[in-house]
Amino acid sequence: QVQLVESGGGLVQPGGSLRLSCAVFGRISSRFAMAWYRQLPGEQRKLLANISETGNTNLAESVRDRFTISTDKARKTVYLQMNSLESEDTGVYFCYVCCPEKWGQGTQVTVSS
Repeated sequence: QVQLVESGGGLVQPGGSLRLSCAVFGRISSRFAMAWYRQLPGEQRKLLANISETGNTNLAESVRDRFTISTDKARKTVYLQMNSLESEDTGVYFCYVCCPEKWGQGTQVTVSS
């Protein structure tokens, strides 16, 4: 059974950086997809970034110049490096993997002075 454990969220000042991590426990398909979603207050969860087993990445336009998605060499941890954080980035961040599909528990990111 696949489990995801997220870490790295917290409080950061505007302009600061955070790196979120999502450790994958269990076996997933060799043809996998890993992604980060964000849920802003009062809104639905939205895709921020995804990465495939080939290393191809896609990022939402709103974060393309500030965020980076990557994995470790073993493809057991997916990261979201977030730079130049803004108050509008405040929300709950979820990692996602497929296949099988699994969601992380979510980690709160608060950008505030």
